[in-house]
Amino acid sequence: MSTMPEWLFEFHGHRCPFVPIGYRMGQVALRELGMERERNSELQALSEMGSGHHNTCMEDGIQAATGCTYAKRNMEHTDYGKAALILYHPNHPEKGAIRVSLKPAAFDELGKFEFLSYRKKGTRPSDIPENVSKEVVDWVLARSEEELFNVERLTDFAFRKPGPKTFAKVKCAKCGEYVFEPQVCIVNGEPRCIPCSGYGD
Repeated sequence: MSTMPEWLFEFHGHRCPFVPIGYRMGQVALRELGMERERNSELQALSEMGSGHHNTCMEDGIQAATGCTYAKRNMEHTDYGKAALILYHPNHPEKGAIRVSLKPAAFDELGKFEFLSYRKKGTRPSDIPENVSKEVVDWVLARSEEELFNVERLTDFAFRKPGPKTFAKVKCAKCGEYVFEPQVCIVNGEPRCIPCSGYGD
């Protein structure tokens, strides 16, 4: 049976199947790419899940396994709505990229567990009985990589990362709070933060 650190469930806030799925995806991708867990911001991870899905819990598992995080800006999502991960290293294009996706058959099996019945009824994950959560998590950890995942090497992968990081900041002319330059809006010739600019109203 595969293992994962208990602290990850504590950090995530509840036990669910997609945290270990994401963790195991990250482990597989690292191994196949021949890389170690990222300590800085060089290795890049892309979650294909994106927003608007209960299964985004997968992304906490990916971050824990790979060391690619949203805070370090080396974790992004494509919003494709798929349970898949792409891992690559921009400084080593010869390695290509590794894509790990959850097999449809494994997805179908997950849907048979009582845990998913609770979730579909709107039960919060933390309110699901412990034995019900444990059952599905143990199933994920007991499956072989071959049962869970498709793994493919993308030889000509390219992803345009958001602009460079900056320490440059200015004060919003309206509220007086600092704003980092990429998010500054100019209103009537004055720098404004996004809330004070009226953007999105």
